[in-house]
Amino acid sequence: MADKPSVLFVCVHNAGRSQMAAAWLTHLAGDRVEVRSAGSNPGDQINPAAVEAMAEVGIDISKETPKILTIDAVKESDVCITMGCGDTCPVFPGKRYLDWKLDDPAGQGVEAVRPIRDEIKTLVEGLIAEIAPAKPEATA
Repeated sequence: MADKPSVLFVCVHNAGRSQMAAAWLTHLAGDRVEVRSAGSNPGDQINPAAVEAMAEVGIDISKETPKILTIDAVKESDVCITMGCGDTCPVFPGKRYLDWKLDDPAGQGVEAVRPIRDEIKTLVEGLIAEIAPAKPEATA
């Protein structure tokens, strides 16, 4: 893995789970990780309930747009995390693949999306601890 690991989050529509995961990773890891997200069949817009749920924790994903999954996105990533897209993610040797079993927020209200958001945060925190732990502060 490079000095700066890269992570690709993939779900079907790239409108909910993968967008929330990318936002959490960017928010929590800052510039220690390169973050991408994509969908095997991207939606037209980000799920409004996901936007609202993330806004509640101070993260704005309202300007994001669903993106199509490309082979290049997978090739350029060290870790590929799928969320309900099955076998649509291409597999390349040397990549690490994880499948996070998460409820689909599509068509759900913000009340149903909040626990998904919180579960994603917990998973992202574990991922950061593994691939990009914070460097200890230098002491003078």
